[in-house]
Amino acid sequence: MRSVVRLVVVCALLLLPGTSIAGGRYDGDWVTHLSCEAHGETPAYKFMFPSTIKDGDFRGQHGEEGGPGYLVIEGKIADDGSAKLTAKGKVTQNHAHGVFAMKGDNYSYNIKAHFEDTKGTGTRDEGAGILGRACTFEFVKQPATSQDPAPDASKPAEPAKPNQRD
Repeated sequence: MRSVVRLVVVCALLLLPGTSIAGGRYDGDWVTHLSCEAHGETPAYKFMFPSTIKDGDFRGQHGEEGGPGYLVIEGKIADDGSAKLTAKGKVTQNHAHGVFAMKGDNYSYNIKAHFEDTKGTGTRDEGAGILGRACTFEFVKQPATSQDPAPDASKPAEPAKPNQRD
């Protein structure tokens, strides 16, 4: 009976989608480049901020949480690299999203994105085009850094210097 249960568990694990395994493909530190076109009286702007992907979950944050200009982007990346991310934030300046938005107002929108091993791109969902503006995203994975770098094997070791006495 125990062997049947083990067999069922092993088969179930093999049939599960490889989300946790594939999610690691994108894991690491990233830099997000956001560029939005001018819209109405609101000038164009660009942000660059750190982001992370862990277990396939994307999270990037610009600015101080809850303050004007704050933006957080979150979402799950599928095994094939596609992602629907959600952006939420606070307006930086008056009229930032039309005549009805004032400094400090909350806003949100969706981002359709696609990731590869070391880069990704995305576009903002503009909705009807009345309230939304065209924004593009570039995601760049940062090289992994090791805590204790290995010595450079291409350089010969320095010869030991004899002790000198006065």
